[in-house]
Amino acid sequence: MPAQSEAQQKAAGAALSAKRGETKVSDLQGASKEMYDSMSESELEDLASTKHDDIPEKKGD
Repeated sequence: MPAQSEAQQKAAGAALSAKRGETKVSDLQGASKEMYDSMSESELEDLASTKHDDIPEKKGD
């Protein structure tokens, strides 16, 4: 499942970093916190690895 926006991709990257223990879970907020709680590491990898070429900065742009 590719990310639908760069903002979603960045949130997935932050959540993935916390899942791997590279950053503190307490540093997460908003969408990244929700993603951390509800998605697996492999799902987060899929979102975070989306290419920037054809996605808007925010969904709806």
